[in-house]
Order: sequence, then C-alpha cells, then structure tokens
Amino acid sequence: MHLTSLNPPKEDANAALAAHRGLLERTSRTARVAGILRELIIDGSFRPGARLSEPDICAALDVSRNTVREAFQILIEDRLVSHELNRGVFVRVPSAEDIAELYICRRVVESAGVRDFDPETGNLSDVAVALELAEERLAADDWTGVGTADIHFHRAIAGLSNSSRIDELMGGVWNELRLVFHVMDDAHRFHSPYLARNHEIYSALKAGDNATAVELLQRYLYDARDQILADYPAAVEKLSGRT
Repeated sequence: MHLTSLNPPKEDANAALAAHRGLLERTSRTARVAGILRELIIDGSFRPGARLSEPDICAALDVSRNTVREAFQILIEDRLVSHELNRGVFVRVPSAEDIAELYICRRVVESAGVRDFDPETGNLSDVAVALELAEERLAADDWTGVGTADIHFHRAIAGLSNSSRIDELMGGVWNELRLVFHVMDDAHRFHSPYLARNHEIYSALKAGDNATAVELLQRYLYDARDQILADYPAAVEKLSGRT
C-alpha cells in the first residue's frame, strides 16, 4: 500500500473544512455571548443566585435560543452558573466545600510562586501595581475596588511562577472567588484586615526573605478562608432573601 493512499487528497480535506464553516461561525458567536455573560457575572451585574432569563438575553443580544443555551453550557463548565430542572439557569452560589477547595488550590499555587521567586531575576512590578491600585481604591472608600485589587495582587503572586498554564488554571479559581466575594456582600468588613498583610508579603519578597513571605501568605489564606466559612451561612441566607 502506498503511503499516499492512507491520506485523503488535499482537495477532500479542504472540502471537509468548508463543510464546517457554519459551525465555526456559530461557535464563535457562542463564545462571544459566553464571554459577555461571564464578565457580567464576575463584575456582579448578575449576582449569585440570580436567574438568567433566556428570552431576555436573546432579546438584549439579538441572538438565538440555541446560541444562549450553548453559552450557558460553557458557563456551566466554568462553574459560574448551574441548571436547575424545570427552573432554569442561575448564577452559582458556591458551597462551603467549593470555598475550601478554592483555598487549597490557592495555597498550593501561590505558595509555590512565592517560595521559588528569585529577587535577583524576578519581577514584582505586577504585585506592586496591584498594591497601588488597592491604596487608590482605599483612598476613594471603594471597598469593592479594594477587593478587586486584592484579586489582582494574588493573581500576580501566582504569576510569579511564570507559567502560562498555571495562569490559565487559576483563571477559573479567580472567577469562582469573585462569586464568593459577591455572596459575602460586605467588602469593607472582609477586605479591610488584609491590605496591610499584602504589603507585608510584598516587603518580604522584595527583601528576598521568601520563607517569611510564604509563612505570611499561608497564614493570610488560612485566616481568609476561616473568616469566609464562619460568615458564609448567614451571607447565603441573606442572599436568599434578596433573590
């Protein structure tokens, strides 16, 4: 058997590609709708527990029901929404187990970035910029902004590993964490104790004291997790009364 007989002619391959042209256009449109909805969920426009109305989204974005349903499926896989039988699609309210797992993931990844950071060759500029943003938002008494800056800070800490795969992995963690913060709905009380602690972590890293930075970071993450878990049941109950 000749090797050429194992492969289809180029013309046949191109015809097969052309047959999928419509799917490509639909998939691209679905991804764009999912991206729009993702951003609105992350920024709190759609709050945890809120029902996502398929007809309203279709009308607002001028897209078909199939496109919206496919976008919902992407967001379900992202753990940002859930489908409830005979009720519809809702923005997820993370569980206590979700929170515990998020913080396990954060401890592993962020600690590795801090532990292995080389102050001689590493770059702390993104970490510093996040702290500056937090201080600006604090001066404006914008505690939601402080919370956003806190996520930027810890995203930059995780990014010290210089791995695009870790960054991609952690993208879902940060998005789920925003859902948790939206449930808490008391940005001042939750974020006020931690800004100074972020500065301490940064100072230790800048000084090359990685061991202290890891210790500070891990203590921070344990304390943040415990505070959330202690307050979470009441926050979810309050949320249920609003939705």
